[in-house]
This record gives sequence, structure tokens and C-alpha cells, in this order.
Amino acid sequence: MSSRITISPPLLNTSTPWATTRSDLQALYDSQSTGAVTTRTSFPVTGFQDDPSIHQHAFLPNSSSLNTYGYSPHPLPYYLSSIESIIVSSDLPQIKPFIISTTGTSAEVTSSVSTISTWAHGKGLKVYVEINLSCPNIPDKPPPAYSSSGLKPYLQGLSDLQRSLDVTMVPVGIKTPPYTHRNQFDELISAVEEFPGVLSFITATNTLGNSLFYEFDIPNTGEGELTPIITSASGTGVGGLAGESIHPLSLGNVFTIRSMLDKSAHEEIRDMVVIGAGGVSDRAGYKRMRKAGAAAVGVGTAFGREGVEIFGKIHSVGAELI
Repeated sequence: MSSRITISPPLLNTSTPWATTRSDLQALYDSQSTGAVTTRTSFPVTGFQDDPSIHQHAFLPNSSSLNTYGYSPHPLPYYLSSIESIIVSSDLPQIKPFIISTTGTSAEVTSSVSTISTWAHGKGLKVYVEINLSCPNIPDKPPPAYSSSGLKPYLQGLSDLQRSLDVTMVPVGIKTPPYTHRNQFDELISAVEEFPGVLSFITATNTLGNSLFYEFDIPNTGEGELTPIITSASGTGVGGLAGESIHPLSLGNVFTIRSMLDKSAHEEIRDMVVIGAGGVSDRAGYKRMRKAGAAAVGVGTAFGREGVEIFGKIHSVGAELI
């Protein structure tokens, strides 16, 4: 049986390059305006081979961003150690949950969730796991969350783990890509419906893949050759689009997923939480996400552009976020 997650205030960072290091996570944890802290996506044993020459980001003129990043150069043990250090060093009880973002094969993800659950139980820490099944930037590895056949091995592994684990499995969610037609939503929900009680939340959405932006090689003149604003492993500069440009699409995803979950015959699925993310940079964007059905709202591009102060702009301390 899954556990319903709580995030208060209902505002947090998404898994981005700006949540890579312990100091990044510390700043997010110290903010009075975040209700949870999400780590950058990690593998269970080894770090992602980050190459700055092809793994990059750029902020676009319309408060959007484009990136060709993969995952964190730090493996899961780095984040477990960092989280424990942050909480222990405060000399106070844990004040907000950490959401550990992880990825890999279904077997690797199951192993990560097992490790995290045992660790959290032993340390008495409040953590959730977000499985990133939606990164568009990994060559020859399409995001599993685009199909029920891609999703089911992960959900089956988690279901088996839930029954066999000696301790209670921590609340687990999945991060989905931006869906653009009904069949993709049907694929998601049909997979989730087969495993009621396994997932506690869905984060919608990740970046929109196959996106490209050209800039003039003589800045601010409108002159010179047009070249991709960033490089990529494919050499094309094609990557994931985030920020204001995908805000309406992300809102539609949150609304549709929430509506479909609410129609489930399973109470455990109706009880799942949706975390809305995509193009939120101010209080108006936050309110739109909440209106669409998000129980909590994630911020990515605006966090990268403005720093941790963005959360205080959206949520004034002492004011209620609804």
C-alpha cells in the first residue's frame, strides 16, 4: 500500500543541474519557502559520465531554457551521505522531506529503492523517491514513460520489492515526459492501474525533447552565422526544452493526469498526488499549476536563472500558499 506524500509549503525544486551538490541541497533545505528538496537524478552505483563539451544548457530569450544534460556525475551514495549530513548538522529534527531522484534499468531502480528504504528506516529520515523515466537526452535510450510496455517492468519490480522488503518501502513516484496526445496518457494510466498501491505520486512534466534553438555567432547584432545555441552528444544541438515555452503543455498534462487518476476504480490510485512542473517562474504560474490539479509545484528553469531566491518570490514567508 502506497503512502500519500505531503509537501508543505507545496513548493519545491525539480531535479536539475542546480541540485547537484551538497551545498546546492543545503541552500534548498534552508529556504523557508521550499516544502521539499529534490536531488539531481543519480544512478545507484556510478556517476553519469558528464562531458561539459556536449552536456550543456542555455537560457532562451522568453524565460525558457534548452539543455542537453544527462544525469548527475554523483552516484546515489553521494546523495544519501549529503542528505544525512544536512539533517544531522542542523541539530534540529528534519523539517522537510528529500525527494531522491534516481534512474537506470528496472533492476537498478528496484535496487536503489531498496537501498534508500533500508537507509531511511535505519536513520529515521523522511525521504521519497522519484524515478526519472523521461529524460529525452540519452542517445538510443527512449524514455520508458512513453509506453506501458516501458513502464511495466519498473512497476512490477517495485511491486515485488514492496512485498519482499523487510522494512516499509518509501513513497515512490515517477517523473513523466510531456505527453501530446491521448494515447500516451492512456498508456501511462493503464500501466499504473495494473499496480495499485505501488506509486504515491507522479511528477509532470520533464523537458520536451527534440528541441532546437539557433543564435547568431555575433551576439546581439542579428548578424553572422546561425549556429545551435548549445552542443549535444548527437552534434546537432537538439535537446530538452523547459521553462515558459512548455508551461501550457505541462498544465495540460497535470490536468489530464489528475482527471484520469480521479476516475480510477482503485482508491490507492485516486489518492496519488500530482506534482506539477514546467514553466513556473512566479506566483501566477504557481496558481495555474494548482488550479490544474497539482498538489505541489516544482520549479526548474527559474531556479537555475534566479537561484534559490525564486522560491521566496513565489511564496512570501508567513503568507499561505493555496
